[in-house]
Amino acid sequence: MHPAPLPPHLAGRPFAVAGSGLSPARLRASDLDRTVWGIRRGGPSTLLDRCAMFAVRLAPELYFSHATAALILGAPLPLALEHRPELDVSAPHPSRAPHAAGILGHRTVIAPADITSRGAVRHTTAARTWIDLSTQLALEDLVAVGDYFIHWRTPLCSLEDLRERTLQRRGCRGFRTATQAVDLLDARAESRQESHLRVILTLAGIRDFAVNYVVVSTETGRNVRLDLAFPEKKVVLEYQGDYHRTARQWRKDMTRRSQLEAAGWYVMEINVDDLRNPTELVARIQRVLSGR
Repeated sequence: MHPAPLPPHLAGRPFAVAGSGLSPARLRASDLDRTVWGIRRGGPSTLLDRCAMFAVRLAPELYFSHATAALILGAPLPLALEHRPELDVSAPHPSRAPHAAGILGHRTVIAPADITSRGAVRHTTAARTWIDLSTQLALEDLVAVGDYFIHWRTPLCSLEDLRERTLQRRGCRGFRTATQAVDLLDARAESRQESHLRVILTLAGIRDFAVNYVVVSTETGRNVRLDLAFPEKKVVLEYQGDYHRTARQWRKDMTRRSQLEAAGWYVMEINVDDLRNPTELVARIQRVLSGR
């Protein structure tokens, strides 16, 4: 037997149990999200929905920050953070960090301009979120988030914003990682794995590559964009994610590779397993480059 529909004023939004007018049995029904104590929401919940549920209970001065803010903004994070059940909630100094089931509390010194909102959900801006993450993320992951935030198509902040934030971090935890990361950012990076690969190469002293290098196909006359290319050596590094497993994409990539090789390019395909052993990967790339 299906639960009775929610009243229109409660459907599709979080609401407090107290004063809802619903019976205890209806509040326990399986179609309601009960993640947050004292709050319910009908239907499947996204991260933003969970934040909105908590927002009903949070004091008005609190806001979502760190990894939670990054996910609200759509940034790529390690799977452990993407799937973590707790949400990052911050309080402005000198208030005490919030403590409650389901949240990780922080206390930060913050300016009003560092907080924005999406609906009823208050969260830190992209630039502030990035510098906050400098205390939590490894270098390659901080670069990936920064690349996403400054991406040339839909920038959420500028490289100059992140440089300024980094300078303001001097003497604080995370400053060294942010300083290293900000010099590795690239607004043309297309994926988290591509950012990781670029960091691996740079730290190994390999720097003479171009990101999303464009060549003209001799077969079609169209522009072809290469992930990472060494134009002088005519070597291209192409990251192959799991989405390439589809038959249609696999055939498309075969044709693309054949056309590049016919034009004199050496195509080196790289996957996630290669990124787990950067020492071997760098040695392999160097052998290819030296042989060209």
